[in-house]
Amino acid sequence: QVQLVESGGGLVQTGGSLRLSCAASGRSISSYALGWFRQAIGKEREFVAGITRFGSNTYYADSVKGRFTISRDNAKNTVYLQLNSLKPEDTAIYYCAADLFASAIHIRTTSSAYDNWGQGTQVTVSS
Repeated sequence: QVQLVESGGGLVQTGGSLRLSCAASGRSISSYALGWFRQAIGKEREFVAGITRFGSNTYYADSVKGRFTISRDNAKNTVYLQLNSLKPEDTAIYYCAADLFASAIHIRTTSSAYDNWGQGTQVTVSS
């Protein structure tokens, strides 16, 4: 089982940027597809972005497409989420998650497909 720890969240103004990191331990992340989810107060957890095991495919929620970029460095056992052009509606706790059973080319977008989760990092965008 892989352990995940997110970092990089914070308070930023509208239009600003952040880079989230998710460091893994216990197992190589090359065995996993990886995803970022977020949960705002009073809302359900939602898929943000995903990346296949070796980074060949990525997929984004429509709400973040063109603004966020997911990437991974299997050698460093870390996945990243670059957040640009942030909006107040991006305010949420952001979680990274690992999907052991995804195929090599597909990214699953439902939270129940992911086996391991980090504790989350808060992103707050002020207007």
